[in-house]
Amino acid sequence: MPTILKINGYRFFFYSNDHLPKHILVEKSGKAAKFLLDPIELISTKNFSAPELREIRILIQENIKSLTKSWDEYFN
Repeated sequence: MPTILKINGYRFFFYSNDHLPKHILVEKSGKAAKFLLDPIELISTKNFSAPELREIRILIQENIKSLTKSWDEYFN
């Protein structure tokens, strides 16, 4: 499971056997979330608060090019 980005204590990653649609998983302190990358949309979450989810969404928006590029390079 490649780690793509670590920022503000969040770990952004995907599983090596993941599938479409393009998405990113996020973990921090036993919490987890899954976001679609295009469009950026929350799919599921476990224990993240609303402010944390807003922060994660902003981080994804700020890093969308590198996150998408990492997905494309890994799976293509």
